[in-house]
Amino acid sequence: MPFKTSWVASANSARTDFPLDNLPYGVFSSAGAAPRCGVAIGDMILDAATAETLGLLTLPGGPLLQAGSWNAVMAAGPATWEALRDRLGALLAEGAPEAEALADLLVPQAEATLHLPFTVTEYTDFYASKNHAMNVGTMFRGPENALPPNWLSIPIGYNGRASSVVVSGTDVVRPWGQLKGPNDDLPRFAPCARFDLELEMGAIVGQPSSGMVSVAEADQMIFGYVLLNDWSARDVQAWEYQPLGPFQAKATATTISPWIVTRAALEPFRTATPERERPLLPYLSEPGPMLYDIALEVSLTPEGGAETVIARTNYDQMYYSAAQQLCHHTTSGCSMRVGDLLGSGTISGTTKDSRGSLLELSWGGKEPLTLPDGTPRSFLEDGDTLTLRGAAQGDGYRIGFGACTGKVLPAIDLPDWAH
Repeated sequence: MPFKTSWVASANSARTDFPLDNLPYGVFSSAGAAPRCGVAIGDMILDAATAETLGLLTLPGGPLLQAGSWNAVMAAGPATWEALRDRLGALLAEGAPEAEALADLLVPQAEATLHLPFTVTEYTDFYASKNHAMNVGTMFRGPENALPPNWLSIPIGYNGRASSVVVSGTDVVRPWGQLKGPNDDLPRFAPCARFDLELEMGAIVGQPSSGMVSVAEADQMIFGYVLLNDWSARDVQAWEYQPLGPFQAKATATTISPWIVTRAALEPFRTATPERERPLLPYLSEPGPMLYDIALEVSLTPEGGAETVIARTNYDQMYYSAAQQLCHHTTSGCSMRVGDLLGSGTISGTTKDSRGSLLELSWGGKEPLTLPDGTPRSFLEDGDTLTLRGAAQGDGYRIGFGACTGKVLPAIDLPDWAH
């Protein structure tokens, strides 16, 4: 049984992603109503916005749950975050006197549509898994020069597009772009042929900064985490990335899971970052464990075919934590804002079946995967559905994120003016 039990029976299963210990935050709609804030509990959603309206859920400085996003709660600060979690835990715990009143505010997840849980202010993506960086670098530069000279000292990242962030279940259209193969004299404009996934975690910044913050302060600024698939057009990137890095190759879509799992829910699963081959500069030193033991997996489902898990890894494989990434982000004087999203970068383990992208799994297309139906995959085909899952395993319970899914649709027809 979970560490804590709920009067919502489905929350007491050891197999649910959403026991009482979790209480992740999302935005949902049902029965034609407008999107509103909800809390996942078992296979149900508590209509938190209506609970606030009825006075069952009150917060300092409220109301905070009526805008159809969790940004107002984030902006209210850590004391409000703690008060909200404590109150929700009491309301949904077994024996809660409010159970009868709240029962009418439960909506089956199967009958709900899930939306982006927060307004994404800015989006930054990092390159912070050493195994992934070694794999990619080995493919393109050889094992002796796999890591760039700065990699062991600095969390490498780039500023992405907040407008490209979409919620799980949103279809992703194969992008067009400039491509230039090794035998081409000039580039051509064509649909991406090497479309890929990237298995990542996303950290959500819940408090603003106006100057440099320490790793410890950055950790306290993080509201919660989501699964994140940063879709990647590998062939577009190969032509465009010098000298300024990724641009259109990473602007198609970034899919996140619909439930924000709070930092508080993940607290029991903290784990240390790996040993350093090169001492970090003092400002990046960790005051304690900054990563989490979260098992992650990727599955691929071809059109009309069976779902197959193609990779399994763990968030503890990161070299730089989200707190270190956030700390580094502020050192230039860059102000962070409520709703900023930080992508971890592709998370890969040490074995072939723990690589977090098809680029690595197929070793640049030289070693294609074979699906159960016998078809090969080097990169994504039209009709493929990608699903990311993740959970931290406790004693008889799990803290899960739900699914993060997206289906690849064919590239649009090229308009006349682009021929």
